[in-house]
Amino acid sequence: MVSNQLVAARLAAGLVVVSIAAAGCAHMHQPAASTQPVAEAAAPAAQTAPAPEMTATEAAIASTGNEAQPAAAPAEAPVVNPSAPKHYVVKKGDTLWGIASMYLRDPWLWPEVWIINPQIPNPHLIYPGDKLLLAYSADGRPQVSVEEAGVVRLDPWLRSEPLENSIPTIPYAAIQGFLSHPTVVTREEIHRAPYVVAIRDMHEVAGAGLEVYVSNLEAQQNARFNIVHVEEPLRDPDDNALLGYEGVYTATALIERPGRPAKAALIDTARETVRGDRLVSADEETPVNFELRAPSGDIHGHIIAVIGGTDLIGQFQVVAINRGKRHGLVPGTMLAIDSAGETVRDLYRDGATGQGTSIDRSFSPKVTLPDERVGTLLVFKVFDRVSYGLVVGASDIIDRGAVVRNP
Repeated sequence: MVSNQLVAARLAAGLVVVSIAAAGCAHMHQPAASTQPVAEAAAPAAQTAPAPEMTATEAAIASTGNEAQPAAAPAEAPVVNPSAPKHYVVKKGDTLWGIASMYLRDPWLWPEVWIINPQIPNPHLIYPGDKLLLAYSADGRPQVSVEEAGVVRLDPWLRSEPLENSIPTIPYAAIQGFLSHPTVVTREEIHRAPYVVAIRDMHEVAGAGLEVYVSNLEAQQNARFNIVHVEEPLRDPDDNALLGYEGVYTATALIERPGRPAKAALIDTARETVRGDRLVSADEETPVNFELRAPSGDIHGHIIAVIGGTDLIGQFQVVAINRGKRHGLVPGTMLAIDSAGETVRDLYRDGATGQGTSIDRSFSPKVTLPDERVGTLLVFKVFDRVSYGLVVGASDIIDRGAVVRNP
């Protein structure tokens, strides 16, 4: 079984965009004034901080394989990585996941150790230049807080302007096509949706800057719609129920001339558009701000689809699972990915030598091997019975059908 720390350290590599939610800290601790860290002597011996040029992500990778745990932390408290620095200056290129992985064995427990500083503007967010402090409360629980705010945070505060450029949570580039566009469509939506009937100049495929003709569309000039390519049906392996169809975003259609058919230009393209692709409303947006969290209830589901059509899944690929809102999932939920244990014949039970005939072997009792941890999934978009998630760490090849469950 791959250790949680090993998975968490590998998860940290390359994580780059999507903001941490300001509202996501509702489950965090109360302000630091009510949980003042004790003196430095109460904490375990300070570990050597990473080299100045290292980001938190790089530091998390460097700590891979170190299984020791600080003796001062009680068993019920989040476990701090032994290489976690007492002081750390947030750098450009850091991510929340990288910093959480640097400090904690289980990064999704970050809200339990993050201490809000009420005297600092936007205390929920972390910015380049912020100096973080790792301390311990009187009962031995780890606490991380902003010891000193960076210039990026202070300057807009002095000018009473909105703060921007807080460090991201996960790699936005891997999921940007799914954050603000519907990705599950029903049979009814497909039937009534406008569709691309032709591409100007009789092209077979269309990309950025090309124009398409759209049937079944009533819209004003300059209206915008998302174009999705309808792919495979999504079925729940538990009961074979049709959950919808995978709708992969291809581009945004900007209506240039209303009519029957209407003419539209393609902008913000993510992949090629072809005839038959459907148009859906561009008004729906998925919140991009979320906190890392473990599931609120017991989750046991499966990966049912992989964006891109492959059956083998690696890090930073987007997958669909057969669990959603009705199962308690929300954006930011972390799930473990396990490979389902294989079923084998026990040829040696009751003193057997395993040398019997093929018929004898066929009657040997079956044994199901235990599931094995192979990765971690971060859910970023949730529907009723389906969710999309990003594989933020993979210690082995992940197959379609792999089990997703509580970490």
